[in-house]
Amino acid sequence: QVQLVESGGGSVQAGGSLRLSCAASGYTSRSYCMVWFRQAPGKEREGVAIIYTGNGRTYYDDSVKGRFTISQDSAKNTVYLQMNSLKPEDTAMYYCAASPSGGSCYWGARYYNYWGQGTQVTVSS
Repeated sequence: QVQLVESGGGSVQAGGSLRLSCAASGYTSRSYCMVWFRQAPGKEREGVAIIYTGNGRTYYDDSVKGRFTISQDSAKNTVYLQMNSLKPEDTAMYYCAASPSGGSCYWGARYYNYWGQGTQVTVSS
């Protein structure tokens, strides 16, 4: 059973930075799609960044492209989300999710089997 634990959320002013971490344990497959989702109150959960652990390929939603960077430390089984130039509209609960994959990753939350508990990010203007 894969377990995911997020950390690193907090409150920051607009223009600031935060780094989220997602520590994984219990991997049973060779490669996974790891995704950071976020959900603001009253809004649907949306994917913001994906990394395929097999080759490190990354994908970003347009809303965060150029500001957020997803990366992995394979030795630590940890995925990071570096968030720079934060905006008030980035305020949300951020979740890490994972699903075993042979190479194709998808944005829809329904494709992901394993979820962390979430970490809150609040950006004030």
